[in-house]
Amino acid sequence: MESNALNTPWRKTASTIYQKPNDSKIIGSVEFDITDLNTFIQQKRSEGLKLTPTHVFTLATARAIAEKIPEMNSFIRRGKVELHPQIDAMVSVLLPKGQMGSVKLENVDKLSLEETVEQLSNKIKIARQQNDESEKLKNGLGSIPWPFRQWVYRLIYLLNIRWGIDLPGLSTHRFGSFVVSNIGSLGLDVGYPALFPVANVPFVLILGGIQEKPWVVDGEICIRTIMKVAIAMDHRMIDASHGGQLFAYLKRIVKQPSLLEKTLPYA
Repeated sequence: MESNALNTPWRKTASTIYQKPNDSKIIGSVEFDITDLNTFIQQKRSEGLKLTPTHVFTLATARAIAEKIPEMNSFIRRGKVELHPQIDAMVSVLLPKGQMGSVKLENVDKLSLEETVEQLSNKIKIARQQNDESEKLKNGLGSIPWPFRQWVYRLIYLLNIRWGIDLPGLSTHRFGSFVVSNIGSLGLDVGYPALFPVANVPFVLILGGIQEKPWVVDGEICIRTIMKVAIAMDHRMIDASHGGQLFAYLKRIVKQPSLLEKTLPYA
């Protein structure tokens, strides 16, 4: 394979941004019994709403932050932990030619299921027709010759991330409150995410593949629909206890997905 084929704009950008691992992060995963959720999704799809697990977990995560865990809406600026003014979600999407991009849903916790589906669908369609904002940034940084590329990145990182200065096209809140990526749609059963340094988000949630498995329910073994969900958390902002609270909330929604049709707080 030719060197140019390997050194895509993203690879050039990644080699600039990432260094050898030296930062601590918390990684965990949980297997969810989504049998009831899957039934709920199929019912909604039969009614014309193209609902997927990505919509459900994105909306449920945002509402968990709003209702139970506001600490998970944080970012680092000038050495201090601060809260975002609203809860936004960055959702990874597959772009043409196998490239990964992302789209942002704003004020997700205030959206209904229908609004979540509609907004995400529209944003994905736009992103696939033209490069999304993250793709433009990667292409721009990847086009700068080495070693100047690394100098430019370090300057942007210092001003935008460390000092929290908004730059043209680079808001300190541009990556939102958290990232959701469904790698199950790519054929992977489970994966553990990287914390993108310039995103400055406290956690990344990964939705894995869906499988039928023997499962114990009320002391009986039966076949259930199982999905593994993984998380990587920035230990500077949140602890494992926050991840535990999030997953407890998500388990409640998975068992009672109709709760998402109500507004906060739930009864």
